[in-house]
Amino acid sequence: MKKRWVFPAIYLASAAIILTAVLMFQAANSTEPDLGNDTNGQGDISQGDQPAVEVTSPVENFLFPVVDVDSTVIEKHFWDPTRPEDEQEKSFVSYNGIYRPSTGIDIALKDGETFEVVAALSGTVTRAESDPLLGFVVEIDHGDNVKTFYQSLNELFVEVGDSVKQGESIAQAGTSVMNNEYTHVHFEIRKDSIAVNPIDFFNKPLTALLEEESTQVTAPPVDEEEDAPADEEEETPAEDEEEEQDEPQESSNSDE
Repeated sequence: MKKRWVFPAIYLASAAIILTAVLMFQAANSTEPDLGNDTNGQGDISQGDQPAVEVTSPVENFLFPVVDVDSTVIEKHFWDPTRPEDEQEKSFVSYNGIYRPSTGIDIALKDGETFEVVAALSGTVTRAESDPLLGFVVEIDHGDNVKTFYQSLNELFVEVGDSVKQGESIAQAGTSVMNNEYTHVHFEIRKDSIAVNPIDFFNKPLTALLEEESTQVTAPPVDEEEDAPADEEEETPAEDEEEEQDEPQESSNSDE
């Protein structure tokens, strides 16, 4: 005890012990989980100040482009060569004496009244205009080369560039020069410009169409610049056939 360094050493050792105890106590408190906002006993799993982000967004199912489905009737079906002949006859569009397979379905109300047409899927309006033969037309792009078409419309509620939500009203049903027999909307679903039967995809997700096998019945590729048939386009093949039939006769006469 007579040494000068004894008391300083005791003082420093005591201070070190006290400081160590304080640090250990603080460390023990900081490692306890904060269960204040934990309703499932898993603690707070948020990272920093970043907001929670949904991992996957829900995939929409194709909806009927009419709010009250029970009040509607399909006046014209999608042309399907695998169906009976009597049904195929009802799936042709007639214009100027020319018959063409229907690439969609005509939806009307049972009472014949007009109705609001709604978007079957969310997307971006890429076409909204009046066509001299098809009436007002709306085209909505849903990505992945999938589009829906709405024709024979009487009034439009959207413009090109608009983002529409599924079930949002986009137009009023009407008629067209191609079909003025009843008030309706001609509805089509196209993938890579190929029309498919809408009936096969209602209440099914978009992924069902993207994963559809090539065996799905489809209509021929559609020329989006001009949907209506033209007389000259239909008559040209017939003229070519007549010329082909005449050529063999001339050659046979020369041989004789």
